[in-house]
Amino acid sequence: MVALQRKKRTGEQSAERNGKRHKSALVTSSFILHSYSKLPDINDYSKQKTVGLDVFVWGTGSMCELGLGPAASTKEVKRPRLNPYLTEEKLGGTRVVDFAVGGMHTLALDGKNRVWSWGTNDSGVLGRDTSQAKEALKDMDADASEDDEDGDLNEAESTPGLVENLALEDEIVQLAATDNLSAVLLSNGDVYAWGCFRCNEGLLGFLHQDIKIQRTPMKIAQLQNIVQIAAGKDHLLALDSKGIVFAWGNGQQFQLGRRILERHRFKSLEPQQFGLYNIKYVASGDFHCFAIDHADNVYAWGLNQFGQCALTGANGELEDGSILMKPTMIPELSQRGIQQIAAGEHHTLALTKDGVVLAWGRYDMKEVGIPEDQLPKSTFKDQHGKPRSVPVPTELKFGQKGKAEVKIKAIGCGSHHSFAVTNDGFVYAWGFSETYAPGLGNLDDDVERPTRIVNTATKNEDILMIGAGGQFSVSGGVKIDDEDKAEDRIEKYNEIDEE
Repeated sequence: MVALQRKKRTGEQSAERNGKRHKSALVTSSFILHSYSKLPDINDYSKQKTVGLDVFVWGTGSMCELGLGPAASTKEVKRPRLNPYLTEEKLGGTRVVDFAVGGMHTLALDGKNRVWSWGTNDSGVLGRDTSQAKEALKDMDADASEDDEDGDLNEAESTPGLVENLALEDEIVQLAATDNLSAVLLSNGDVYAWGCFRCNEGLLGFLHQDIKIQRTPMKIAQLQNIVQIAAGKDHLLALDSKGIVFAWGNGQQFQLGRRILERHRFKSLEPQQFGLYNIKYVASGDFHCFAIDHADNVYAWGLNQFGQCALTGANGELEDGSILMKPTMIPELSQRGIQQIAAGEHHTLALTKDGVVLAWGRYDMKEVGIPEDQLPKSTFKDQHGKPRSVPVPTELKFGQKGKAEVKIKAIGCGSHHSFAVTNDGFVYAWGFSETYAPGLGNLDDDVERPTRIVNTATKNEDILMIGAGGQFSVSGGVKIDDEDKAEDRIEKYNEIDEE
């Protein structure tokens, strides 16, 4: 790829020092440090979700990711399946109200303010002791085709269990999960976390250089008045009530918004602000991040070699290994009413207030959901003419005819697959299919266009939220009790999706 000629950033003017809200979201870190107590509160604290959800899981769960118990037959689930351990009966009269999906584990919050976890626990991300789990014995009479040579799963890791030492007076309002760390945000703005961060060289640590792996929830004293958290592969972002963004964890791809010197690598384990102010929303992919300010400007930083930050040179140039070292305003995304951003390893989705989904980034595994015959002119191709990435945000079409009445209310990304949830609660999926993570069954090829998930378990469910990890996915919905309404919904989308 050719060299990236970065556009000159706008909005880096000196901040006014008279206590009024700044016109720019980019200020100096020293200004924030010395003026923090005088800055006004501009963001509201989050509130706990209350709608009880049916939780569905699918994909490949060889590392206990699906939470369906230890039987080896649960390692591959090709379409969404109700998790039987998270029903109202199993949870003692309550339901799951929220969840967060990491690379190989999931956190779920129930209506009693309890957090459940499942998945691989090598880094202590489950927040509970799974070392004494009994080995699940194989059924010798079972059909050999229903079992595999690897045997059954760890019973404690593959079955949802309560996070320990997390009895809190304040409500939990948000969960976050990286590849190796878990975190919860409380209604009073406090953050608790457990697990660790990893970097290119292996284990980085949890907090300071003294704590390598934290196996039970620990309050992050450096954070106060937090209103939102966002997780990357091995880093976290936190947004506070004053509109200031903090970041900590692995910063080797500049995903912390600042340069991390090798001799100070352990300083990256402590949350620090890096000059972003007046922000109302943050989001993160594996190695790249986004922030939206109160003027509806969008900023990005981190890895950008596939244009996943939506920034190229003046002529659409991309650079192999390109990095945005500091938050940079993205003209293609600003002033477009973006409400949500979801991102994977090298691709990104954005949802506007009008229910429109924009996609950009890597194309190799069809992550962006654009058929090859409909790729925009901005598509970057290699020397052989093969499409490699779509660096300019491009509107996605849903249904065979791209009908305009399909509006989207939620989006989600795994490492290389993506989802969009319609206002009616149906899910469209696309991307890398080998691990069954899109939930579309057994496919020979990756899914190049948004394709509706059709299965018995969710056909009468109004899906409200969705998330994904490296090779699995999770959704939450509410059953539609009105049979006529459910049938009308199915007929509507059968017509939308027909050839």
